[in-house]
Amino acid sequence: MSIDRDTFENTSEEELEDLSVPDQVLGFLSANGDRAFKAREIASQIGIDEGAVSTALSRLKDRGLVEHKATYWAITDDTDRLHGYSGYERATALFNDRLGTEDTEAWREHAPSEAHPSVENEQ
Repeated sequence: MSIDRDTFENTSEEELEDLSVPDQVLGFLSANGDRAFKAREIASQIGIDEGAVSTALSRLKDRGLVEHKATYWAITDDTDRLHGYSGYERATALFNDRLGTEDTEAWREHAPSEAHPSVENEQ
């Protein structure tokens, strides 16, 4: 997986080595939490062999950290489970350093004023 020059210069060797393939896959899916991807798309985006990504996805699924439907993979919406996985924290920290943290106010600014119809129907 390639990294930008800033990350190369400002990240310790230990931090770079600590990010395993499952951590990288999970970090990518986390950064793109609103989408689902095929294994080959994930592999292409993070620059890792598709076989290694597929193996990582299977292991992450066994841990309940990703969901699988047909040929697509997405990160779980179980935030408690994610926060219990230490690799998630390392991956999130690296992606936050590289891409910046999310701006809660920006999300709120664009949030709909009414609940989604699927939520309204459950009440």
